[in-house]
Amino acid sequence: MKSPLRSMTGFARARRAFADGELVVSVKSVNHRGLDLAIQSSSMLDAFEGAIRTMVKAQVSRGHVEVRVSIPKNGAGSETFSLNREFLHAYLQAFRAEAMAHDLENKPDLNAALRIPGMMMESGESSAPEGTEEALREALQRALEELNTFRAREGAEIAKELFTHNAQVAAAAREMEQLRQGTQESYQARLTDRLREIAKGIAIDPQRLAQEAAILADRSDIGEELARLRIHSGQLDQILQAGGEVGKKLDFLLQEMNRETNTILSKTNGAGEAALRITELGLRAKAAIEKVREQSLNLE
Repeated sequence: MKSPLRSMTGFARARRAFADGELVVSVKSVNHRGLDLAIQSSSMLDAFEGAIRTMVKAQVSRGHVEVRVSIPKNGAGSETFSLNREFLHAYLQAFRAEAMAHDLENKPDLNAALRIPGMMMESGESSAPEGTEEALREALQRALEELNTFRAREGAEIAKELFTHNAQVAAAAREMEQLRQGTQESYQARLTDRLREIAKGIAIDPQRLAQEAAILADRSDIGEELARLRIHSGQLDQILQAGGEVGKKLDFLLQEMNRETNTILSKTNGAGEAALRITELGLRAKAAIEKVREQSLNLE
């Protein structure tokens, strides 16, 4: 069974009855080149951070993921935070000493001081109640499953868009291939006429003239680029159909498709109406490739 395509964006929340209230786990993910995990929870849950990271990594491969855990406190109405007075006194003393040393009249801002990490300490129970890990794992697992369901649903919608845009690339490549032969013949004829005009009055071997024109025409041929573009387009469909982690694979493949399209556009010029049509199709393919690239950035 193939893995589903997943978006990197999603949100889920799970609750689990616990102690005198409920333990709540929320998981939010957004785009990121790799897996970047941030955990926000009470200090009493620090011992379970490793387990949280392991569970998230088993379910999510890419994205910036924020996990928030709230756990009920024992004793309603009890004080939650206390001031680290020793830290505050040391801070004020250092502040005043530096202000005096530099002849400054600034006064310390208490609001700013209280926001310094470690200035406010969590009070109350320092260790997690019995059964915390089991409740946490259960709620986190439910939240991750819900998150992946959301991301898979969004990933399926993105895939539909990618198939549509890629079909436009393939159709443009097929039509350009049909026009290519006529373009080459037109290009060779124009080169021959141009060379004859330049060499007017000079005796040139007609066979040599035809050979030089053929060489120049061959250098403008887009056959190889079209072949590679069609192959890459087929590979893109295969990657999407296989599912799973596709973001990085698509990134490389789309760079190659864009390179082939740019070469086609640079080679096609001065060969009549067929060349103008190929240029139009090349630009259309390039626009479709860019749309695929934009959407693919959202995939895991």
